[in-house]
Amino acid sequence: MAARPTFILASASPARRTLLDAAGIDAEVIVSGVDEDAVEATTAEALSGVLARMKAHAVEQRLRHSAAAPERALVLGCDSVLAFDGQILGKPDDAEDAIKRWQAMRGRSGVLHTGHCLVELPSGRIAEEVGSTVVHFADLSDAEIEAYVATGEPLWVAGSFTIDGLGGPFVERIEGDHSNVVGLSLPLLRRLLATLDIPITELWRER
Repeated sequence: MAARPTFILASASPARRTLLDAAGIDAEVIVSGVDEDAVEATTAEALSGVLARMKAHAVEQRLRHSAAAPERALVLGCDSVLAFDGQILGKPDDAEDAIKRWQAMRGRSGVLHTGHCLVELPSGRIAEEVGSTVVHFADLSDAEIEAYVATGEPLWVAGSFTIDGLGGPFVERIEGDHSNVVGLSLPLLRRLLATLDIPITELWRER
């Protein structure tokens, strides 16, 4: 019987790791080091997919050259980007940028795209897909926007908002998968694993 693969998350996002943990999957984190600002694409959907692929392959290559690499591993790269009003919105440049974004987004909606790229080692097999969720934002007051940005939370996330933190009350509703907005779609991950003939239940930690 093949050894259970080591699951490696090529992302520093604590929200993504928390999602995996809640789903019964223990993940080792290896940050890819990919320079997200150096990558360009014509759409938010395309950009999220390219960045996810780059992150997964960067960690894959590091493992292939490591004597301490696990016998069998799955590397998951993810990246989220918000498409809003014809713009591609990753992390804001600074607090002023975050405030301007929220003043434009309040009372309106955007589409949060999260790219997922799963690479199996040592086979090198790949499964990838972009998850997309429509996000409807509340009509915030200037005071609410300034208070939210002052917490610092919007400065570190795509689109300048979270749905699983302080920003949760500012999202009126979504159309699609909630976990995709958090940063990692669990249903999509299940599908990617199935593509590689790996049931997600194989990754559950022992109870």
